[in-house]
Amino acid sequence: MKKKKFYSGIATALLASSVLAGCSFGSDDASGGDSGEGEGGSSDAVTVDVFQFKVEFKDQFEELVSMYEEENPDVNINVKTVGGGNDYGASLKTSFSSGEEPDIFNVGGPTDVEEYKEYLADVSDTDAANAALDGTLNGVTQDDQVLGLPFNQEGYGLLYNKKVFEEAGIDASSIKTMEDLKGAVETLNSQKEELGIEAPFAFPGKEQWVMGNHLANAYLADEFNHDVMEAYNADTVEFAMGDQMKEFTDLQSENSVQPVLSLDYSQQVEEHFSLGNVAMIQQGNWVYNTIESMDPEFAEENVGLLPIPVEGYEGSIPVGVPNYWVVNKQSEDEVVQASKDFLDWMYTSETGKKFVTEEFKFIPAYEGYEDQEIADPISKEIYKYANEGNTLGWVFLGAPTAWTEDALGVAMQEYLAGDITWEEVEQQATQAWEQARQ
Repeated sequence: MKKKKFYSGIATALLASSVLAGCSFGSDDASGGDSGEGEGGSSDAVTVDVFQFKVEFKDQFEELVSMYEEENPDVNINVKTVGGGNDYGASLKTSFSSGEEPDIFNVGGPTDVEEYKEYLADVSDTDAANAALDGTLNGVTQDDQVLGLPFNQEGYGLLYNKKVFEEAGIDASSIKTMEDLKGAVETLNSQKEELGIEAPFAFPGKEQWVMGNHLANAYLADEFNHDVMEAYNADTVEFAMGDQMKEFTDLQSENSVQPVLSLDYSQQVEEHFSLGNVAMIQQGNWVYNTIESMDPEFAEENVGLLPIPVEGYEGSIPVGVPNYWVVNKQSEDEVVQASKDFLDWMYTSETGKKFVTEEFKFIPAYEGYEDQEIADPISKEIYKYANEGNTLGWVFLGAPTAWTEDALGVAMQEYLAGDITWEEVEQQATQAWEQARQ
């Protein structure tokens, strides 16, 4: 059967990170039942340990796991969630090095696949792999083996407060170029007191991933022809759009709640944007559940999406696969099969598909969702951009391991602190890329 087209045509990933230490899959961590023999358990029960990073859907995911356990009483699923402001990548490595290897975990694009390849089971025999939209498996396919299953599709840009824009007399649909955006910022600054905002932006300079992954990707995608594999095979990075990247960084940081280097992700989304303290934030549809938990009415009625202004790509937003579920092939055979069965159920059963769209609020990366409705207004806007082909590729996880954060993100923080020039940002990041690829 012919696959439906994956709208962005790019399969890449998002792994947000900062810092957290070790983990364990003891019974206290389980979202499901006890895996031992006794009341409510069975000596024949299979236990599957899941280590996942998406904090935004932690509660919903654990609810879905409980539903699966009710349907499958001989399977117990333990869930550990690490992400948001914590370092998923470092925590995953700690989990493996401590002997607490998960059975299901998350990887990004080809760089992560290469790092964990010895653990990755071939999942090409799953219903989910067969239903994946065309293009979504490119970054996790090697030697005719499918080594991961896509979470969903996501997109990002500038989320804006519709009410604030309306009160300021700003027509969001007219903002296409950097000059247009600068004009809107000037208008917002001139009316801050009347609008009840502290600043136009909340720019979380404390978060290397916001800058090194997402902001940078908008200006690096063209350089690698919007192809994560081209980035993965590149010996260097040229920052062909470095001047635009600097301009957008400066615009946000200079017109943000201060000090930006102390501002983190949760403060950006929860304290400032969700409570109406700023007009815009650079984020994507993954923040919707958080905004809704703070103010459901605001989330439903007042959040819009603006493209990041990139010369030559005005009116386009980055859309791609944020990350992948993988199965540990070094687990027991029955655990590997139980892991595949759960992932299949989550994405291909009627119960799972309904939950994925309505509760996770995902934009599906699989066919068979024609009768499901995209749940939240941010995702609906992203789907519209994708459906119309107005997208940029996600290439940042084709970069060398940890480069986006530990090299580029750190250098951008040094720039924001006034310790180095932008030219030095590019020099340091380029040198780190080339050294990693030697």
